[in-house]
Amino acid sequence: MGPKHSSEEILAGAVEVAFAEGLSQITFGRVAGHLGISDRTVVYYFATKDDLLTEVLLSLGARLQSALGEAFTGPADGHLDLARAAWPVLARSSVDPVFALFFEATGLAAAGREPHRTLVPQLVEAWIDWLTTLFEGRPARRRTEATATIALLDGLLLLRQTVGPEAAERAASALGVR
Repeated sequence: MGPKHSSEEILAGAVEVAFAEGLSQITFGRVAGHLGISDRTVVYYFATKDDLLTEVLLSLGARLQSALGEAFTGPADGHLDLARAAWPVLARSSVDPVFALFFEATGLAAAGREPHRTLVPQLVEAWIDWLTTLFEGRPARRRTEATATIALLDGLLLLRQTVGPEAAERAASALGVR
């Protein structure tokens, strides 16, 4: 008889553990305990902790892109235009937990912790590539605008996470984002 949980269910459980306890607290035991299953069932689908963390980070990346997707409805003139469209969506309290995990992953990446060190830059590069499709013009200009959009929004969101929503709103206003 095979495992009674699917890899998707185990991944969903791991994401729930990440939201409840943080990325650095994900272990096979915590995920298994959360789901009421054996550690071996988790290992059956995710051979290493890095495999599990990789899938959690990719799931987080998909959630972030989904949150951004609803803000981007057409071509943008420049990074401020795109940031203005994104800010009302990204500045919602419902999105804060996703960005808290993203910034935790970013901190772990900056500290050289794998798989974060490898995956976070890949996620950011994928978002930049995706955003380039929202700008017109030559490829170099589109990439520059996409990168500036990420830098501007990440700065505001980091401020929102660390200092609070009011400070982020004041900064967004001063920067012309709102």
